Amino acid sequence: MLLSAEGYEVELYEQQATVGGRSGELRLGDYRFDRGATFLMMPHLLEELFALAGRSVHDYVSLKPLDPLYSLHFGDTVFTPSTNQVQTAEEIERLFPGNGNGYRRFMAEEGDKLERVIPLLQRPFQSLGDYMKRDVLHALPKLNAADNVYNRLSRYFDDERLRFSFTFQAKYLGMSPWECPGTFTILSYMEHRYGLYHPIGGINRVLQAMAEVIQEHGGQVHTASGVKRILVKNGHAAGLLLENGEKVEADYIVIGADFGSAMTQLFEPGLLKKYTPAKVARKRYSCSTAMLYLGIDGEVELDHHSVHFAADYRRNVREITELGVLSDDASIYIHNPSVIDKTLAPPGKSSLYVLMPVPNLSADINWEQERAEVEDWMMERLEQIPQLAGIAGRVEERLFFSPQDWQDKQNVYNGATFNLAHNLGQMMHLRPHNTFEEVRGIWLVGGGTHPGSGLPTIFESAKISAQLLRKHDQAVRGRFTVQTGAHGAGAGVPL
Repeated sequence: MLLSAEGYEVELYEQQATVGGRSGELRLGDYRFDRGATFLMMPHLLEELFALAGRSVHDYVSLKPLDPLYSLHFGDTVFTPSTNQVQTAEEIERLFPGNGNGYRRFMAEEGDKLERVIPLLQRPFQSLGDYMKRDVLHALPKLNAADNVYNRLSRYFDDERLRFSFTFQAKYLGMSPWECPGTFTILSYMEHRYGLYHPIGGINRVLQAMAEVIQEHGGQVHTASGVKRILVKNGHAAGLLLENGEKVEADYIVIGADFGSAMTQLFEPGLLKKYTPAKVARKRYSCSTAMLYLGIDGEVELDHHSVHFAADYRRNVREITELGVLSDDASIYIHNPSVIDKTLAPPGKSSLYVLMPVPNLSADINWEQERAEVEDWMMERLEQIPQLAGIAGRVEERLFFSPQDWQDKQNVYNGATFNLAHNLGQMMHLRPHNTFEEVRGIWLVGGGTHPGSGLPTIFESAKISAQLLRKHDQAVRGRFTVQTGAHGAGAGVPL
């Protein structure tokens, strides 16, 4: 979208029938679902993206704030925080006496941290020299990168349930709060400070809007058009070989596909050296998710978001991220957008999305054998929630999606739905660079490059990669102008 607005000849090739990848739209009969991400945070980043493309996101999508942010269920205790800090502090004191001041300290100190971290998420880390810049030195005392998210939150709260309420966001990165670098306490701060938003029609509507803007600027969007191979000539990207056998010439290529799948599938075997199949396999990946998409007859009396924690949450997380086994008592997340968005289901009915974090495909779990049992367990878990008692008898549409399905049907490497993990060895300069290192004329965008996974950081990767491509292109044009007096490869650059 950014590049098309700058005059580049953009052609987008999407393997699925709709744009958006793992955040695209899923349809089951008359019911519609977001396949992956279910809310927006920091909507001003999205506003900036569309403004850079000469558009207003609000002309395409209606963003509805969520109040409360979500409901967090610990047995009979239900915590419903909001962006109203006075109200949330009072709620904390009522449910978790003595922790209100810790919440106030959290909001003050994490706000300072975020201000220092944001500049690091808005520029590339292409070389070790990038660590010596002023913004890194300014942020370093507050990064807490050597600590973990759980330990950081323990400084603010003494109630275990409250700690979990501010650390479960590590799952957005597919990581355990006991392993996730302490830097990422900013995730829960961002929610409490800037709020969460539901786009009417779902997250997929935002991505469809981007495709519309591309077309308005003269670009072309090809859906159901998978890419089989990236063509390389003399170390430089030359175009694409599509799955239907068609060849497409291009001067530059931007890879928005899943990182692990792109490295292992899109290049001629033996071409890549840094990202060979063996080296890609050795990287650390996020957890996966088992999904239930349910079309429900009638309304559901749950908030837009609700998290229902396992009785032993620490054990549940350890089984997912360390032991690689399915939990007997698992946490589940329920997305009930129909409570505020009537466009997703027929009148009087509900589109319900249920997510259970599970190990990725590196674990020794045979999903062909386990899928039916896990699906049944998830339905039984829903029945235990008072508002959902008898839900099985109201199901009109149903789809179960396993980690194996994420890999086989959505090309998500290892079924790791949150992409590469965010351990210290895979952050900033140590994460795959926005400018691809192995083949000239290629840029990466999305959760598998800097600054990381999660929609806000993915939006920032788009700005970074577009800026780097443009800078490279200007340099190339300048060289051709000096040498030949012509624009050479410059003027119209198909992607």
